[in-house]
Amino acid sequence: MNINEIARLAEVSRATVSRYLNEGYVSQEKRERIRQVIEQTGYKPSAQAQMLRTKKTRQVGVIIPKINSESISRMVSGIGNVLKEAGFWMLLADTENKEKEELEYLKVFAENQVDGIILIATVFTEKHRKALEALQVPVVILGQRLEGYPCVYQDDFHAGKTAARMLLDGANKAGYIGVTQEDIAVGKDRKQGFLAELRESGVEWDESCYEECGFSAEEGYEAAKALLGRHPELDGIMAATDTIAVGAMAWIRESGRSVPENVAIVGIGDTVTGRMMTPGLSSVHFHYRASGQEAAKLLLELMSGNSAGKEVEMDYREQLRGTTRKM
Repeated sequence: MNINEIARLAEVSRATVSRYLNEGYVSQEKRERIRQVIEQTGYKPSAQAQMLRTKKTRQVGVIIPKINSESISRMVSGIGNVLKEAGFWMLLADTENKEKEELEYLKVFAENQVDGIILIATVFTEKHRKALEALQVPVVILGQRLEGYPCVYQDDFHAGKTAARMLLDGANKAGYIGVTQEDIAVGKDRKQGFLAELRESGVEWDESCYEECGFSAEEGYEAAKALLGRHPELDGIMAATDTIAVGAMAWIRESGRSVPENVAIVGIGDTVTGRMMTPGLSSVHFHYRASGQEAAKLLLELMSGNSAGKEVEMDYREQLRGTTRKM
């Protein structure tokens, strides 16, 4: 089955079938006849031939910081859902939180002619900016706000304030476990929201009540051990992510303390793991899957020539559970 046979069966010209396959103008009547013939015969146009004609690959590169993350998997699920419906393939690249890998994948995707890129970013350096400026295809930043670029991001500052308020409802002296401040969203903005709520509530803050770690539960465990080692009097801990909070909770219990009776704890992200724990982890829910969908929709708009520079800030909601308490 080829394009000439499709034209003959649909009783249209070869040029009309070509316009149909390349999304050009075809009258509704002829479009329906062609569609029916293609459906009945199971005809599939050559992807390589289509790419040569349209200069489009129908492929989108998605760069992620790590694959073993619930928040990332929820974003990717949303991206994939929208791209699939639009007839695009998703090419996934896991950088394992390595800056060099992010830069390399930006280059690889650009050289292999994807139609667009979604970058789920953590840290932006001058090298990142130069790599982004060199791209000849549309790009959308997901998870961070980067001035001058289309992006979809969370309201991390106010989420941090909300989480702190949940914690302070039942804690007198709170500590904070965060991540590198180079990560503007998760590292800097969430901590700044936490500190803003402390100031507004009249709670004194000592920077020695802050501990920094990586993103894993194991690192959260070690951070809680170090933090409570310095300040055994802490009766509340906020963690920058649910995963860190889960690790911290494990150490709190191993140290002979009870949650929330001795130490209350709150995270951000509202993961399944946090919800399934006993007691359930108080957290701030981000709409990660919807964020992925919004990023994919924004990229599709960009690839069609619209929405340059658009920013989308996502909403959040409080999830109060058993790891926090009222006074």
